[in-house]
This record gives sequence, C-alpha cells and structure tokens, in this order.
Amino acid sequence: MRVLFAGSPAIAIPAMMAIAAHHQLTAVLTNPPSEQGRGGTGKNRGPLPTEVAQAAKEAFGASVPVIEPEKLDAAVRELIASFQPDILVSFAYGKIFGPKFLALFPRGGLNIHPSLLPRHRGSSPIQQAILDRDTETGVCVQALAPEMDTGDLYLVERIPLSLRETAASLSETCASFGARMIVDVLASLEAGTAHPTPQIGEASYCRKISKEDGLLDWTRDCLTLDARIRAFDPWPGTYTFLAGQRLNILEAMPLPDIRLPNSVPGTIIGLDKAKGIIVAAGQGALALRRLQFATRKALSYKEFANGVRNLEGSVLTS
Repeated sequence: MRVLFAGSPAIAIPAMMAIAAHHQLTAVLTNPPSEQGRGGTGKNRGPLPTEVAQAAKEAFGASVPVIEPEKLDAAVRELIASFQPDILVSFAYGKIFGPKFLALFPRGGLNIHPSLLPRHRGSSPIQQAILDRDTETGVCVQALAPEMDTGDLYLVERIPLSLRETAASLSETCASFGARMIVDVLASLEAGTAHPTPQIGEASYCRKISKEDGLLDWTRDCLTLDARIRAFDPWPGTYTFLAGQRLNILEAMPLPDIRLPNSVPGTIIGLDKAKGIIVAAGQGALALRRLQFATRKALSYKEFANGVRNLEGSVLTS
C-alpha cells in the first residue's frame, strides 16, 4: 500500500523504517523544527528537526518528502493529496487529525499507541504506566478516530513490567513492538482479514508532562519517588536541591522496608556502600545511585560522596 507516515519522536522511527521495508512510503509528516532541547552557542544554535525528520532524511534522502507544517491547513492537505496515499499511519505525531485531513486516505488511518487502551489515553502513556506502577502495559494498533485514542483495536500485545523500567527503556520496547505490529496489521488489511474490535473497559487519561514535574517532593513515599525518577528519565529528569544547588537524580532504588520515624523527609541518613546514598522519604527511604550537580558530569554515589563534605545529615529540599 501507499502509506503516509506521521510521527515526531524517536519512538516512531522503527515503525517508519518497517513500513518503508514492506510498503511504498509516499511521505513523512512530522512536527516543525523546534528550539526545545537545544542549547549552547554557535553551530548548536537554531531550530532542531524532529528525530523522525532527521532519520527520514538520512534513510531516504530526496526520495521520500518530509513535511514539517505548523498546521494541517488546506495547503498541506492539497500537498498530501498529491502523493495519492492509500492509508495514514501515525505514531506519536503530536497533533490531532481533523475530518478533512482523514478524508484524504481511502483506507483510513491507523495509530500506534503504547498502552493497553482504553487505559492511559493521551500524550504520556509510557510515563503514566510507570508512575502508576502498573505491572503490565502494552502496545495497540487502532483505527484513527475523531476523538483521541478512541478508535477500534486491530491488534493488542501485552508487555509485563518489572517496576524497574525507565521511560527510555520502555520506549525502546514499545518502539520494537509497534514496528512489528504495524506491518502485521497492514498485511491483514491488504489481505482483507483485519477485524477491529471496540475498546472494552473504563478509560483513563494521562496529561502532558512539563519540566516542573521533575522536582522531587521528599514528603512522598519512596515508591512514588522512585517511580517519578524512572518515569521522567530521560525527560524532563528529576531533581532536588542540596545547599542551594540543583542536584539531578539520575538513578535510585526504593527501600520501603526501612523505618525512619524521627527523620525529616529529604535528610541524608548516610552512605550504604552496596545500595547508595540513603535519603529519608515520607515513608521508607530512597537510595540514590547516580547523581549530577547542574552543569557538572554525572557521578556514581561513591564518587559523589567522596566529593561532598558533611553529606550525612544534610537535607535535600524542593
């Protein structure tokens, strides 16, 4: 089939490449270049294309057009119609498709969503599964519908969770699942054997994550703090303050069985050579294993403890 692919972040790249290997990729639709995540000066300044745009240009060159519009207006619809696509496939594109846009595709549209729909509809399902400490998640290939993530399901695969996943590691898993699944669904559509089914169960929704979500509140229990550190790895990252300096927490381990009734949450209890730097939480404790002062390099807990005086008894704050 002639497929127009829509996606923006890295999680969508394997699906795009898998489609290109089995079908005719007519064009790639992605968000416009953004200043977000950019830093530094000189050659590093200026808008940065999405990861999908970069991958598409490197893999396909001029043979597959990359479209990066601000809005899906009439001019964009006219351009896409000129490619004569049969079907739209979307994975984390970042915009809602209106009825006029979806009407361009005779075979309709498919969306890859990394959750077990109808659970975790919305823009951050991978992070939400980690935040909620779900014991499983999954990937769905669904029909695109006017309301976000409400379409019927063509294929669902479940992924057990160990409760040690990060958003980065779980995104890689979901990307791999999605690439394989979309090829299977497109093949079933071509063969006329696809049978979508309605979503069953109560829907839940996740919101867009902001930079401010990364600030740790030490009055929360250690399992919640640990989940936030894993869910916000790599973005927006989690952080606290030590003696007025921003301290990024890159890796930690929850210690729910530790009881520290007389310790103020955020107090550094000491260094456990096997576990990490032990910090009192609202309930239990958190062992910090990799840390980084802003603008400095990341350190293991042993390296960090060696470089900071009077660490024990200090209080991490928000």
